[in-house]
Amino acid sequence: MVNHARLKTLRIITSPRMLVALMMGFSCGLPLLLTITVLQAWMKAEGVDLSVIGLMSLVGLPYTVKFLWAPFLDRFIPPLFGRRRGWLIIAQTGLMLSIIGLGTANPAEHPAMLAFTAFLVTFFSASQDIAADAYRREDIPDAELGFASSLYINGYRMGMLLAGGGGLILADHMPFSMVYLIMGAGLLPGIVTTLLAPEPEINGKPPATLGAAVINPLIEYFSRPGALWVLAFILFYKVGDSMATTMTTPFYLDIGYSNTEIGTVVKLFGFWATIAGALFGGILTLRIGMYASLWVFGILQSISTACFALLPHFGHSIPALAAVIGFENLSSGMGTAAFVAFMAMMTDKRFTATQYALLSSLMGIPRVIASAPTGYAVQFMGWETFFIVCALMAIPGLLILMKSSAFAVSGGGKRRQN
Repeated sequence: MVNHARLKTLRIITSPRMLVALMMGFSCGLPLLLTITVLQAWMKAEGVDLSVIGLMSLVGLPYTVKFLWAPFLDRFIPPLFGRRRGWLIIAQTGLMLSIIGLGTANPAEHPAMLAFTAFLVTFFSASQDIAADAYRREDIPDAELGFASSLYINGYRMGMLLAGGGGLILADHMPFSMVYLIMGAGLLPGIVTTLLAPEPEINGKPPATLGAAVINPLIEYFSRPGALWVLAFILFYKVGDSMATTMTTPFYLDIGYSNTEIGTVVKLFGFWATIAGALFGGILTLRIGMYASLWVFGILQSISTACFALLPHFGHSIPALAAVIGFENLSSGMGTAAFVAFMAMMTDKRFTATQYALLSSLMGIPRVIASAPTGYAVQFMGWETFFIVCALMAIPGLLILMKSSAFAVSGGGKRRQN
């Protein structure tokens, strides 16, 4: 029995669809920092005014409002490759060309053209995100979504590392135009993956009109029992983790760690701990199921956040810093893998693009709103109390999970699996 379970898990882990999830994650993560970190470095090197550099962050707006055109991707089917692969090819091709085009712009002489081209990059990148999320939801069985999501997330982070870290390193040895050409070529593996991957079967009839593609996903979702509980769970599950993460760098500096120590331990060691956490979390969802995983990972996230309150008592200790960071990133990676898979499970496969885009946008609200007053909270209560409060913020999400789990196994959930 044990060997059979291990063989089944091994077959799932090594299946081609998991490689597809990994490669699509890489393609979606690659463009993100090309319009943020790398572009900022290029503009600074060209002597662009800081006010213009700051305004350039507005080109990232498509990532926030991608749900506005997600119904279009649910409603219409491109003439080639099918509904999901067809839109993926269109988005990936447009993205590759716009990244290469961005490298030909002149930040100092034509900032408006630079901004427009960067906007095209983020638009096609957000469109790729919509199509890739929908593809993963429709191609992967519910029981395997946790592990597939962990591979997608890890691929995403690898893409970000290549573009952010690799792009800046390359910029010291070649012109930025060449850097963007190389990064544009980095999308070729994703395009090849899309061409070779099978098109998911359409479950039920897709929306007959664009109006139906906008309205029907909302009607379908809110007609389910417990729909509001799921929305509340999405809002609260990682709110404490997000609040704590916002203030970690000022915290490390305030208790005496240097920038080099923070960069080495937090950014490098912590990065690989997050990768391992997502991978382990994905495997664990295969073994114990989504609901149990969300409970376990939520509790671990809360405990790891509370551990920050202990860090000042160790003095200036690199091993203590590494232990706390490792535990926090490991548990956060596990929680994120299960959380992303849970949101995918909550979508109807007829409206995957629209519903997932809405839910993922909702997920970002706590990161912005709850994190905004954290600086005032630290000033009022101090570091230790702040991190303890952040840890306790996990409790509402876990209590709501009891309600949303009933929804996950309701009749609406059965419809989504058909």
